[in-house]
Amino acid sequence: MKKPIYGRIAGWGAYSPQRIVTNQQLAASLATTDEWIVQRSGIRTRHIAAPDETTSSMAVAACRAALAQAEIAPDAVDLIIVATSTPDYLTPPVSSQIQAALGAQNVPAFVVVTGCTGFVYALVTAYQFIQSGAFRTVLVVGAELLSRFVDWQDRSTAVLFGDGAGAVVITATDQPCGLLGFHLGSDGSNGHHIILPGGGSARPFDAQVLAEGGQYLRMNGREVFKFATRIIGPACQQALAMAHVDLSSVDWIVPHQANLRIIQAAAKEMKVPIERFLINIDRYANTSAASIPLAIAEGLATGQVTASQTLLLASFGAGMTWATALLQPQPR
Repeated sequence: MKKPIYGRIAGWGAYSPQRIVTNQQLAASLATTDEWIVQRSGIRTRHIAAPDETTSSMAVAACRAALAQAEIAPDAVDLIIVATSTPDYLTPPVSSQIQAALGAQNVPAFVVVTGCTGFVYALVTAYQFIQSGAFRTVLVVGAELLSRFVDWQDRSTAVLFGDGAGAVVITATDQPCGLLGFHLGSDGSNGHHIILPGGGSARPFDAQVLAEGGQYLRMNGREVFKFATRIIGPACQQALAMAHVDLSSVDWIVPHQANLRIIQAAAKEMKVPIERFLINIDRYANTSAASIPLAIAEGLATGQVTASQTLLLASFGAGMTWATALLQPQPR
């Protein structure tokens, strides 16, 4: 009988731009207040990319940190998977830009575009390559530069988003650990609730699209809230059922950092103390596909999380999509 192959997270890294924008700074140009933003989202600050920074440059910084910790050279990586909805260009793919910038010569690379669920989708995909024996070392990165797709005069979106990147290096091992269970889903019939209407083949950029603000992200916050609070609990249970694990055995729940009220509602529905949720939305805001790897990397770096603990990753977002995964980064 063939011996099972597991995936150990050998390194992790994160990158956040140096510039921090507070709620008070936003209130100077928007009809809002720090109190209003905190009450409705839990966000106090967000990191905003400098003019010379791009999605690829942030991703490369996070990847280099993860590779350095794993003590793995870029050209020793077998595959690179990038989760983002804000690439530098429509083409070439940002995954190839990152591969080249890292010096990972001839390493295959591709992009997963599922919005805020992108990192979990990419992580689950990476583990399929590891567990099948196709590859032994996979680099997974979630990176978003959302500040350039936000209308800074639109209070409903401008206060919610930030920029950043997080990465992990997964290596094959014979010691039990890694991805224990997962659940992925999509409901495209509600995709219009989170949409960037201009710039694609349906509505290429032209004077009319720009005049209408079609280059900016639009979101129906009420519908997204209803969707997220409805889907998180059942999706988490699906991942736990696949792993034959009870929720009481999970050390940390790592939710997509979209809105503190959504996380609080999920905690109440799941009957889990909010203290068992890894939360950093107050300092980073919603960084879409970067939010979960940022939270994991920060938790591991500070010692709040230990690598042998069990993490339940829970994400939801554009599509509408959802993705959950039960993860034990390293063997006990």
